[in-house]
Amino acid sequence: MVRTQVSTEIERPVATVFEFVATEFFDNYPRWSPEVHELEPLDGDAVQAGTRARQVRVDRGRRSETVFRVTDLEAYRRVRFEGVERPAFAIEYVFEPVGPARCRLDFTFELRRLEMYMRPFERLIRRAVHEGSEHAVANIKQLIERER
Repeated sequence: MVRTQVSTEIERPVATVFEFVATEFFDNYPRWSPEVHELEPLDGDAVQAGTRARQVRVDRGRRSETVFRVTDLEAYRRVRFEGVERPAFAIEYVFEPVGPARCRLDFTFELRRLEMYMRPFERLIRRAVHEGSEHAVANIKQLIERER
C-alpha cells in the first residue's frame, strides 16, 4: 500500500474550508487539482454519502479514468472518497478548528494495492503521490485564503 498524509493550517474558519472542499467539491476540485481534465457527477450535484463521480486525470503524461464515491461525510469534520474500480484508492480530508478563524486540514491519500507491474517503480510512485498531495493541499490553502 502507498499512503501519504499532508497537513496545513488555513486562515479561515472550519466551515469555510469544509464548504470549499466538500460541499462545493464538483466546482472546486479541478481548480486545486489541475490534473483533473474531466469531472462528472453521476448522482446529481449534491455531495453526500453514496454520491459517485467519474474523473479523467492526466498525471505526468499518463491518462486515467476512474469512478469514485463518497463513502463518509461528517459535516464540518471529514469527507472520504474511495475508488469504485481499480486502482483501489481512498482520499480523505479531515477538518479541525484551530481557533475561531483558522482550520487545520489533513489530507490522506491511499493507493491500496500496487499491481505487479508497478512494484519496481514503488519508490517513484510514493514520491509522485506525496508531491501531488502537497501540491493539492497548497492549492486548496491558496485558493481559500485568496478568495474567501
